[in-house]
Order: sequence, then structure tokens, then C-alpha cells
Amino acid sequence: MYKSLSLGAALLLALHAVPAPCHATPTAPPAWITRSNDASRVLLDATGPFSPEDASDYGDARFDTRVADLRPRASERQKAALLEARKELERRLHGEQDENVRQDLNILIGQIDLQVEGIDLDDKYMLPFVDLGQLVFNGEFVLLKDGVAKERHPAALKRLECYAGMAPGCTPITKLAEAQTESRLGNRTLLGPFRDALTDQLDKRERYMAGLRQLFKKNHLEGAGPALNALDQQLRDYDRWARQTVLPRARADFRLPEAEYAHNLKVVGLNIDTRDLIHQAMVEFAETRSAMQVLAPVVAKAEGIQGTDYREVLKALKAKQLDKSSVLPTYRRVIAQVEATIRKQGIVTLPKREMDVRMASDAEDAAIPAPHMDPPPFIGNKGEHGTFVLTSGHQGGGSKQTYDDFTYEAAAWTMTAHEGRPGHELQFDGMIEHGVSLARALFAFNSVNAEGWALYSEMEMLPYEPPAGQFVAYQLRLLRAARAFLDPMLNLGMITRQRAHDVLVQDVGLSEGLAREELDRYTAESPGQATAYFYGYSRIVQLREATELALGNKFNRKAFNDFLVSLGMLPPDLVAEAVRTQFIPAAERATQQTSH
Repeated sequence: MYKSLSLGAALLLALHAVPAPCHATPTAPPAWITRSNDASRVLLDATGPFSPEDASDYGDARFDTRVADLRPRASERQKAALLEARKELERRLHGEQDENVRQDLNILIGQIDLQVEGIDLDDKYMLPFVDLGQLVFNGEFVLLKDGVAKERHPAALKRLECYAGMAPGCTPITKLAEAQTESRLGNRTLLGPFRDALTDQLDKRERYMAGLRQLFKKNHLEGAGPALNALDQQLRDYDRWARQTVLPRARADFRLPEAEYAHNLKVVGLNIDTRDLIHQAMVEFAETRSAMQVLAPVVAKAEGIQGTDYREVLKALKAKQLDKSSVLPTYRRVIAQVEATIRKQGIVTLPKREMDVRMASDAEDAAIPAPHMDPPPFIGNKGEHGTFVLTSGHQGGGSKQTYDDFTYEAAAWTMTAHEGRPGHELQFDGMIEHGVSLARALFAFNSVNAEGWALYSEMEMLPYEPPAGQFVAYQLRLLRAARAFLDPMLNLGMITRQRAHDVLVQDVGLSEGLAREELDRYTAESPGQATAYFYGYSRIVQLREATELALGNKFNRKAFNDFLVSLGMLPPDLVAEAVRTQFIPAAERATQQTSH
């Protein structure tokens, strides 16, 4: 997965797409892209003030010193800003003649409609509550992480002081969050947060504060001590307040109202009947499990493993855990081999530069315990690239928080293909290099588009990996199929959490820690999002097969994959249209010219 993005973060991904430093000298974008990007700024300016931390994450320095808007009537004010932006975009659409710009304007209007629907649903059903530990840590991390320009670092101190209420015009964010929740406590029809998720969030407070202090110390920012100490005490008080006030309102049943869950599925990009998705995913699960069983004896022989059942083979592979100091060197070695294969086999065009990869800090492990892609800033990009972030897998605190799923060599192959190259890292680099319009790089973005490409990338690399690497690639594909039926079945009341746990641990082979993380993801952290992997992947595979059938021996794999990367984060229907109307005709013309 790429680093988890809120919708606000996704909507603030870019103001300008700028060429990567190792490529050609920047050139002016086509006139239609300039006009489209100008329209996108209408929406960016409407959303940025409400999610400034997300804006900072993607390079918009205008918001670096500001903090999330939790002041009274925030949802009303945000909705009003969105509707005003919609009026302006409708006005532009009415007078626009260029089909490319018209398509982008419709993308922008569609995103506004999704956001407004989400605001209305949350106001109708949900008691507001903010995970302040994570919000504050992420707000500082995006300014102080490796690769961020040093001239932006001082803003981190100003933002910290605003969080703590020590800057002019700022109220402690803990007080604003408490007031936001208490303003609606009297409405007993509103659902409180899921109890297990709430206690987990509060239990991570100390790790987030330790991570904050480490960030400021590492970057040698003077004068942060008073604000850090004040914020530490404020978060302790917020913790106590939440346990006394919010925990009694927490719900034991994780399920959302059906309308909320349906909205989540639309946001991540699904446009398929939920039960059809469940049935398709079950077929994929059965077929993938059979493929693992076929491959298991081959892997057992190659690795000297006793036993040929796929569960036994997976357990034996995972027993070969890397110590923390060996994770990064092992992944670097695998990355080099993966990139060599991509070039030799002509799978996709790679950048000439090396991929950035590093180990996560302890605080990052708390926020995202699995390897992930940390995207680059797209606003004011000065040569920064995305970073493949590795995790140690061992968070301490008992078996429920320990992961053995990514820290062994056989797992490095498919994790590299998914998070690195040719997966997410190449996606984001491609958006910088190709300079697609903001609407297509950003506002058309959703999990189906992003994760579909990453899982497709795993498929592209699988034939060239060693048997153990192929075996783990199938295991992770098994997980994505399981997600696509377990997530909706849990949220529709069709399966118990215990039975879903058994599928993940006994059939998929996840550690207890990762199984718990998965179940929390389906039921509390991001219901619906996990379905995106299988669905996005299946749409690309279908499109690939249809394109090969249309072109026959005129089909060029590298050209096809390069074309997909060049489109940015378009949803499947628009990708299919582009392939049908642009890629296939161009391939046919090229073949005709060659034959003459």
C-alpha cells in the first residue's frame, strides 16, 4: 500500500506537475492543461484551509504553519466552501469547448459531490472524534521527514506552537477537539467511535510524543522544548478526557450505517455490486490457494523445507526472519535484481536514478506497521522523490503487535514490486515526469487506481522471481482476494470477526499482529478501502487481455505499461477509454507505417 491518504490529502496532491530532475529540461504544459489546472485550484483553495497538514505533505508551503480546522461549525463551513467551488466549476464547464478540460471539470465536480455527501453522512450518523496523537505527529512529520527542503523546517516549530496554543490566534488543538465532540454529545442518536479502535488510538499517544521529540532533535530545531512539553501534557489531559467522556459512548459493534459504508466504497473507487465483488473474490481466492499448493513442493525442495502443504511451507519461509540491521541491505539487494529484470524483460521504462528506500522510525511503525510508499511533494517539487519505507515488524508489546510477514527475504520480491518498482514508486515518479493535469493526477485519484496498478505490477514481476518469491507473491494475492470478500461480509453482517480472523491466520497465513491490523482496517480504520486492491487489479488485467486480443502480434507490453503510467491516477473506465481511443489506434498506425 501507499502511505494511507485521507481524501483531503488526496485532494491536495499537486498544484503543478514538474519534471523529475534527471529528465529533460522543463517545458511549458499544453494550453488545455494550464486551463485545467487553473480550474483545479478553485477546489484546492476550498479544501486546503480545512486540511493544512495534508497540504503540507504534498508540498503546498502556504499551509505549513497552519493546523487542522476544528473550530465551531467546521463541517458547515467546509461544505459551504465546496458548494461555492462547485458553482464556479459548473460555470466554467458551461462555457468550455475543449473535451480534455471538460472531462477534468467533471472529475472535479464529481469529487466535490463525494465530499459533500461524506460531510452530510458524518453529520447525520457519527459523533465527531479526532485521533490527535496521529494528527499532530503526521502534521510535524510531513515537514521534518528526510527529503523536505530545510527552508520549510522552521514552519514545523510554528505549527507545533499553534497545536499547543502558544502562537498568536491559536487555541490548543486538544481544547478545540474536545469542544467539537462535546457540542454533539447531547445527540444520543449519533454513533460513537468503535471501542477497540478508540483504545488503540489512545494507547499510541506516548509513542507519537516520543516520535515528535525525536524529529525535532534530529533536525536540530532550537526552542521546541516548551511547546513539546505543553503539548505532551495537553495530550495526556485529552487522553484522560477521552477515556472519561468518549469511551462510555463508544460502540461495541464496528459496523457503520449501510449508507456510510456504501459511501466509503464509492470514495475508494468501486462501481460494482458488493455481492458480485464478494463472489468474484471468492473464486480468485480458491484459484490462488490452489496455485500456492501446486507451487509448495517446488519451494520446499528449493529451500530444503520438510513438508509440502502450502501452510507448512509458508511457515518455514517466515521462520527465516531478518534481524533489524539486515532488513535494509536485503531489500536493497532484491531491488537491484528486480530493476535488472524489468530492464532485461522490457516490462516498463524505469528512471535512471536509484530508488529511495529507508527504514521507518518507531513512531512511523506505530502509524503504519507495514512497508509502504511515502509519496513525494508535488507542489514546488525541487527534485524530491517518493520513498520506499521498510518496517522492522517487531513493535513490542506481545505477539498481537509483532509481524513476521515482511521481514524475510522471500517477501522482499513482491513488496518491492508493489511499493517500489514497477509499483507505487513508478506511479508517482511518472506523474511528476509526464506532467499530467492536476485533475487526472489528483482529483481522479482513489485506492482502486493506485492499488490496482501496484497489484498488477506484482503480476508482471512474478514469472521472473525465484520460487520462494513467487510463492509469497501468490500468498499476498490470496490476501487481496480475502480482503475483497471479508471486508464487505464483515460490514454487512455476513461473517463474524472470529471467523474472518481464522481465514486470515489459518488459510492466508498472516501473523497474529497483521491479522489484527487487517481486521481493524476492515472494521474501524478504513472500512471498504481494502476491497480496492482486487477490484483495481482485475480491471487492469481485463483491459490488458482485451488490448492483446485487439492488437494480436502488434501488442507491445512495454508500450502498454508506459501508457498506463503516463495517464496518472485515472479511474478504470477512463483508462479503458484512453486505451481504446488512443493506445490501440496508435499501435495500429505504427505497425502500418513499419510494414510500408
